[in-house]
Amino acid sequence: MKTALLSLLSAAVATALLATPALAADKKAKKSAKSDKESWQLLFDGKDTSHWRGYKATAFPAKGWRVENGTLRHVAGEGGGDLITVDKYADFELRFDWKVAPGANSGVIYRVTEDRNASYETGPEYQVLDDSKHGDGKNPKTSAAALYALIACNAEKALNPVGEWNKARIVIKGNKAEHWLNKKKVVEYQWGGSETQALIAGSKFKDMPGFAKNASGHICLQDHGDDVWFRNIKIRTF
Repeated sequence: MKTALLSLLSAAVATALLATPALAADKKAKKSAKSDKESWQLLFDGKDTSHWRGYKATAFPAKGWRVENGTLRHVAGEGGGDLITVDKYADFELRFDWKVAPGANSGVIYRVTEDRNASYETGPEYQVLDDSKHGDGKNPKTSAAALYALIACNAEKALNPVGEWNKARIVIKGNKAEHWLNKKKVVEYQWGGSETQALIAGSKFKDMPGFAKNASGHICLQDHGDDVWFRNIKIRTF
């Protein structure tokens, strides 16, 4: 009887010891997942536009931009101007989905300030484009997901057909900046690095003294006059 009881106790202790690491790992994973979820800020949830306003404006545009079927859409020909976030961001990861109409052009510009006439005079641009029908698609440096007019995407680029959603990420941490398209890193560069500065000096931005100089700024959705849709826009800071 005593031997059987000892065996049962030993088995219970062994089971508890084996289970403890698994339980601890599960608890740690759940805590990590919760922490990761809490670190993201929704900039657009399909309804609320309170995180956005017009460039050099105090409110969301009355025309041009609208909430449509859970997306944030710019309507071709309606104007409205660029949208910027109410808040500024320094080091961040921005995630968003985008799609365009045939032949359409737009962009997501970041670290934008409002001390110039246009958003593109201070912030670099993640190009949003129909590569197949828009003229900019013929130049790799101005095609979709490129660092507009500066750095072309690498061979990992896989753009979905017009009318389908693309998943995008922009990451800036320290002096390292990245563009992602459909889960692939397609552009990487050094913010303020000598190679980047040389590219800027040889580009259309060379006479814009505030271009890519700011340590923080607004996120901007560009009004290029065409139909473009955004959804699932969220950001986390480092």
